[in-house]
Amino acid sequence: MEYISGVDRHQTIMLPDCLDDYVDENNPVRVIDAYISSLDMGVLGFTKAQPHDTGRPPYSPKELLKLFLYGYMNRIRSSRRLEAESKRNLEVIWLMRKLSPDHKTIARFRHDNAEALKSVFRDFVKLCMKLELYGKELVAIDGSKFKAVNSKDRNFTQNKLADRLARIEAKIQEYLDKLNEQDIQEDAAEKEHTPEEITAIIAGLIERRTEYESYREDMKQAEETQKSLTDPDSRLMKYHGDTEVCYNVQMAVDSKNKMVVDFDVISKAQDKNQLGPMSEKAKEMLEVDKLAAVADAGYDSASDIANCIENGVTPHVAHIAGGDIQICMETNEPEIPTIISHANGRCIYISRRNLAICPMGEILYPSFYKTRAGAAIFRNGKACSKCQCKCTKERYKNFELWMKKSEFNREYDDKDLRVKQITISSDKDILTQRKCIAEHPFGTIKRTMDAGYLLTKGNQNVRGEFSLTYLAYNMIRAINILGTQRLVEAVGIC
Repeated sequence: MEYISGVDRHQTIMLPDCLDDYVDENNPVRVIDAYISSLDMGVLGFTKAQPHDTGRPPYSPKELLKLFLYGYMNRIRSSRRLEAESKRNLEVIWLMRKLSPDHKTIARFRHDNAEALKSVFRDFVKLCMKLELYGKELVAIDGSKFKAVNSKDRNFTQNKLADRLARIEAKIQEYLDKLNEQDIQEDAAEKEHTPEEITAIIAGLIERRTEYESYREDMKQAEETQKSLTDPDSRLMKYHGDTEVCYNVQMAVDSKNKMVVDFDVISKAQDKNQLGPMSEKAKEMLEVDKLAAVADAGYDSASDIANCIENGVTPHVAHIAGGDIQICMETNEPEIPTIISHANGRCIYISRRNLAICPMGEILYPSFYKTRAGAAIFRNGKACSKCQCKCTKERYKNFELWMKKSEFNREYDDKDLRVKQITISSDKDILTQRKCIAEHPFGTIKRTMDAGYLLTKGNQNVRGEFSLTYLAYNMIRAINILGTQRLVEAVGIC
């Protein structure tokens, strides 16, 4: 029995007469083509949305956006690889109608349209909302680190600079000592370095020292703790048990179909103080008055929790000290202005009433004002003497609130005020869902889409890159849920 044999390479074959025959009706590239063809590139803010009357005609931004979106959906993010795919990949040839832009043109499009790419991401979210792919009830907020285009050798901290400067000083002194020894021993038969070579080495060390001192001065003026040379916006962060120069990408994911609602790119390693801004962005994007948000212990911040409640977002955050916490505030006023004190715990300050609320829900009254420190002291000795909460190390330790003396002197009124902190068993169920909701997109992006590292530099360009990443992710999810033909029809209707 013979093996299965292929066709003769010199055999004449009849290819399809129409380019459209190369792509079947259920191919995802038809969704890419239909959706991007329906966009108004001028309204979205793309450059070269209208061709000029004179000069060499440019490529349409729609064609370049189609190419990028296809690439991000198929693990092809490099501009050089996209150029190669446009010449050999039948799907790309169909999508681009046999156009093959140069890799520089492709890369320049992503660089010049970072803000417009975010607009496209939001436009597709709006489309999916019309298709009822978002539940608009619960969002999971989480952050993850993505490696930046900046090595650790090109990142400097205060300690690293101090260590480098100390070693340079030691090296300079070492070479100066050698130079003095050679001056004394003129008749030495063999010399490791000539005086001219030692002088050149010392000059190079002094130049490097001046460079490091300039880095330290730049950090001091900018009030920064780090300086990255290749990508100035990136920072050294913990990454998979090690430290790498990264960006922290924040994301809000809807619980219904695990689709991304909105995202942000920050240069801070910690997730703290991001719950409020991200939940507010999600609430605005979903166009709802009330929303529930769940996050892990890294988002545990009393100020964020209070701000969420004030803005109509019900937060579910795992408390660092253990236990699932939900703060409920009830007043007769339509709005609850809150300022938070972190001095000795999770204390909520209600400015209109000039009262503070301790973690156990007891009212703390203004006691006295420290003029030099500018801090007001709030206490409730009677309640603290009977309290079993370990929120403070000492039973009678006070909460300090930094404020103006004029604010402290206002009269207070605790009438009709009820503030309580309760632990709800259902919160544990929501917190359990968090991983299933938030980790799904990050895992898909980093593993399936091979987008765990960045190709662009600068916060704005990184936002543009992630706009493409999350647009591709949401489109893949929508295709998996609705199917290609139904989504193409929906794009035509909308």
